[in-house]
Amino acid sequence: MTDRTPQPLPEEPQRPATPAEEGSGKDGHPAFAPDTLVVAAGRPGRVEEAPVNPPIVLSSTYHSVGPVQPGRRSYGRSENPSWEPFEEALGQLEHASLPALLFSSGMAAVDAALSLLPPGGTLVIPRHSYQGSLVAAHEAESRGQLSVVEVDVADTAAVIAALPGAAMLWLESPTNPMMEIAEIAVLTRAAHDAGALVVADNTFCTPLLQRPLDLDVDVVVHSVTKYLAGHSDVILGAVVTSDVELRARLWRTRTTRGAIAGSVEAWLALRGLRTLAIRLERSEATARLLAARLAEHPAVSRVRYPGLPDDPGHARAETQMGGFGSILAFEVAAGTFAAEQLTERVRLWIPATSLGGVESLIERRRRHPTEALTVPGNLLRLSVGIENAEDLWADLVQALA
Repeated sequence: MTDRTPQPLPEEPQRPATPAEEGSGKDGHPAFAPDTLVVAAGRPGRVEEAPVNPPIVLSSTYHSVGPVQPGRRSYGRSENPSWEPFEEALGQLEHASLPALLFSSGMAAVDAALSLLPPGGTLVIPRHSYQGSLVAAHEAESRGQLSVVEVDVADTAAVIAALPGAAMLWLESPTNPMMEIAEIAVLTRAAHDAGALVVADNTFCTPLLQRPLDLDVDVVVHSVTKYLAGHSDVILGAVVTSDVELRARLWRTRTTRGAIAGSVEAWLALRGLRTLAIRLERSEATARLLAARLAEHPAVSRVRYPGLPDDPGHARAETQMGGFGSILAFEVAAGTFAAEQLTERVRLWIPATSLGGVESLIERRRRHPTEALTVPGNLLRLSVGIENAEDLWADLVQALA
């Protein structure tokens, strides 16, 4: 008679150290600067006639006999050598002691992080988080899986007051799309004191501008689709942690739910990562210029960008970020209809959702029915790309006229 007893999942295979990992510096962090690491990490070993770039492995399974054991590949849903170079690189960039975990999408990564909540646990989350995260949280709440408490994450006292009894604090800083800045270290400390796990979505900043694990956050989530891949041609997500137990749980969630990355997508993400530093440097410089000019434009009632000295989050951003990023938002003085019209008049800016690619995108966020009602209807979010700054400005000027 066939034994149908459910078998436990195998442990994740152990990986040998990469050249970049072997060159670790102080505190186990890579010896290379981040803008070098995006180029150097995740490379094959330096063996004569070996390729400089890791290969794409297209296989659903692997030669394997005997008991499935840690360190041995058996099936493509559990492990794939095409994922590993990117996972190693992102883990090092985030100053994690373990490789990242690549997922099929940013929402798959969000879902995996939310799965760390105990049944019926309370989630404290910013009211202006990425709307996909909020929708996922509230849908889980409607099924009785958790309770959601929304907070103004820029109000430190209010967040701390919501923490007693919470199982998880979810952070975004800057928030999407309102660009509010959270005091990550202070809130993380308070959450841990309350017995809560802390997850931070670091998509807007990337590890080049902000490393939440260095601020004692437990888990970092990324939409790899955005800045890390950077070319608007893949859908991927990632989760990063230095906690062995948490990573094992996240790996099991990915494996059992099947939220795995494709080999080609993983390879494209790694190729995109190679240029992250220069893309971010250029796009941030342009974002600063555009924010300053928009703040003086008579057709604009407000600009939200932490790089502006009078922005409410400027001082916090200066303290915990290594730059102010390439996302900004502004409100059109003439109202919602005028804001929507502006997205139809631009010729260089692309009216589209998403962010972090080489092309500049513009979007009225309240066009999404699930966007928070506290987001102004006349607010436009800009994802600044790498085009010529004066061309981008001229396009906005003619559209605002």
